[in-house]
Amino acid sequence: MLLPRESRLQFTPDLNICRILNGMWQVSGGHGRINPKVAIETMFQYVDAGFTTWDLADHYGPAEDFIGEFRRQLITQRGQEALNNIQAFTKWVPRPGKMTKKLVEENINISLRRMNVESLDLMQFHWWEYQDKNYLDALKYMTELQTEGKIKHLALTNFDTEHLQIIIAAGIKIVSNQIQFSLVDRRPEVNMVQFCQQHEIKLFTYGSICGGLLSEKYLGKPEPRGNDLATVSLRKYKNMVDAWGGWQLFQELLSTLKQIADKHQVSIANVAVRYILDQPAVGGVIVGARLGISEHIQDNAKVFSFTLDAEERDRINSISRQSQDLYQLIGDCGDEYRR
Repeated sequence: MLLPRESRLQFTPDLNICRILNGMWQVSGGHGRINPKVAIETMFQYVDAGFTTWDLADHYGPAEDFIGEFRRQLITQRGQEALNNIQAFTKWVPRPGKMTKKLVEENINISLRRMNVESLDLMQFHWWEYQDKNYLDALKYMTELQTEGKIKHLALTNFDTEHLQIIIAAGIKIVSNQIQFSLVDRRPEVNMVQFCQQHEIKLFTYGSICGGLLSEKYLGKPEPRGNDLATVSLRKYKNMVDAWGGWQLFQELLSTLKQIADKHQVSIANVAVRYILDQPAVGGVIVGARLGISEHIQDNAKVFSFTLDAEERDRINSISRQSQDLYQLIGDCGDEYRR
């Protein structure tokens, strides 16, 4: 199975990526026990299918180590050239506080070592406390490390529009921001999308299938509670659904998505991802990969087999208009982490 050309994005001059990124949050715990050997074997299946781009972080359990081991096995089995076909985007999530060049470099070096790379394709930076302005120092030191060749491109994770603007005004070149964006959480449409368009910043979105809630599994089903929500993702996004409009409205959304999906002979998740992929400034959608536990390689590929027409988008939007305004309830992108 090979993905079509439209599955690719020339993200930067040196990085051509798959627009569905394999999310590795699922290997960090809370999504089922991962067998490392099976996980690495499964990574070959993703890459061979065309899903060549990985999203991970320093705190996603063994995710960076998995990339490092995968790269070693890839070289052994297919030669050094094969490494040119994969992209791995990590994150640094430090505790707020004074930032020094030494501290920043030490942490970047840990990721370089774990991932078995000489230069990080994309370093996505997260900061917990906006009141602590040291995030600007951290980014300036990372810019220096970029000049030294340890980082290829600088990016952000869960920054709101206001602070993204502050960073850009400080002269720091940012190529992407990773945020929550789905048919349930459309807060990026308020300010973020327009700002990113103006500054040629791409959005990488997560939560776009609400941890699996946007799927046939929950269509026509009673509201899940407690033990029904077996993973961290399901619990997180069920809370988001509750704030958005509740289970009854969510069932209306699922029913509409199912009708559209059946027309195109795809899944509800495919329609949910396709809608977000089509939004301005969106470079890619991150779909969780529960390596060795639950694979959706063939289903994910169907995202590139169809397009949504204006009438279908209008039907989806009409349900969104009945929901609560999450921007008013929660704030801008990432504000749920700083309340």
